[in-house]
Amino acid sequence: MNRIVPKIALRNLSRQKKRSILLGGAIAFGIMIVTLINGFAGAFITNVSENFAYLMAGHVFVQGQEKSASGKRISVIRDDAIIFNAVENAGIKYKTATKASEVMATIVFEGKSIRQNLTGLEMDKSAFLKERLMLKQGTWEDTMKPDAIIISEKIAKKLNVLPGDRITAQFQTVTGQNNVADFTVAGISADVSIVGSVMAYVNLAYLNAAIGIGPSEYMSLGFMLDNLKDAASFSDKLFTSMKGMGLQLFDRTKQAENGSSTPFMAMLRSQNQETWSGTKYRVYTIDDQLAQAKQIVVALDTASLVILIVLFAIVMIGITNTFRMVMYERIREIGTMRAVGVQRSEIRSLFLYEAFFLALGGALSGILAAFIVTNLLSLINFGMNSPAFLILKNGHLSFFLPPLRALANITIIAVLTLFAAYFPARAAAKMEPAVALRTLK
Repeated sequence: MNRIVPKIALRNLSRQKKRSILLGGAIAFGIMIVTLINGFAGAFITNVSENFAYLMAGHVFVQGQEKSASGKRISVIRDDAIIFNAVENAGIKYKTATKASEVMATIVFEGKSIRQNLTGLEMDKSAFLKERLMLKQGTWEDTMKPDAIIISEKIAKKLNVLPGDRITAQFQTVTGQNNVADFTVAGISADVSIVGSVMAYVNLAYLNAAIGIGPSEYMSLGFMLDNLKDAASFSDKLFTSMKGMGLQLFDRTKQAENGSSTPFMAMLRSQNQETWSGTKYRVYTIDDQLAQAKQIVVALDTASLVILIVLFAIVMIGITNTFRMVMYERIREIGTMRAVGVQRSEIRSLFLYEAFFLALGGALSGILAAFIVTNLLSLINFGMNSPAFLILKNGHLSFFLPPLRALANITIIAVLTLFAAYFPARAAAKMEPAVALRTLK
């Protein structure tokens, strides 16, 4: 009889198609919403990390820190040969290595001013900029000139500048001295994100001369890898290799003591309190900098779990009431089955099998519906100049649902549905055959 129970359960569901479709549809809708949230959260951190990596020119970064005789902290890498030796000794591979310097400056033009982060790059070696920045005005050839600057469209409008205009930047050198430098607007880029509103790109050698470091020196070395997932392993191996070569390195394991800061910020605060002589290096990944983005993912996952529980708390009430109604509709059928020898446990299993098949069918339908919706959404091209650029993949929404998360959602749904059906199933199993057979519909 045990082998027949599942078949009878499927038959019973097919007998009440409308009821089964409504309950299964409610389950499918809930799992579709949760799957969409999980899928978006699954791709969110990867998209943000990759887009930031291209804007900042790397997945893994090395910075050198010096302290002057006056105690002033200077960010500079004076000789990178030992870093590249450490990379070679560690046997780790990378796609590109980008040298960069940066300074916060006030850009002035015809009485108007705005704060911008000037990022100095070797323009002739920064192909990634062409991949991520869309020039709306100006040409890439002009950006190769020593005093060239690329600013965003929003900043250009605020300053009312056009390609060819000369602007002045006011800033402090690495030793804290006030200085100015003139730049020629060579390109105006589309506003791709909030980052584009605070970042401008200039030539490395020109910026270095203005902030007081040598032409072959720079502040940060960024390694672009073939795969973002390799960043943690790459940074660990590089850290170990550099330490083995006797270089001074900042601790990478400092954790935040409370929820008021990220581990990366806690690490920086800890480093500010340290004392050393010579150059001390910091090795970190793009994900270390984006710890707050990871907190958003955790919040989305938590929200999806809350939504799942709330939706299925409502659905469970409907399932419980429906199965109670089903039990009363089948009283005589249950009595007949009990009279011919069907055990109480098998009656209970019959109802639970119906609930399980209902949950499974609804869950799979919901995941299929979510798959269709995500594929349709991913076809929409928001463009590389979308304000939501940072969360997009090449201008498109993307979704990724880890298989274990999908399995966990199905398991939660199955357990809740079985729980909702358990009490009507137990009541049906307790019916006495004679009483059930005497009951009129």
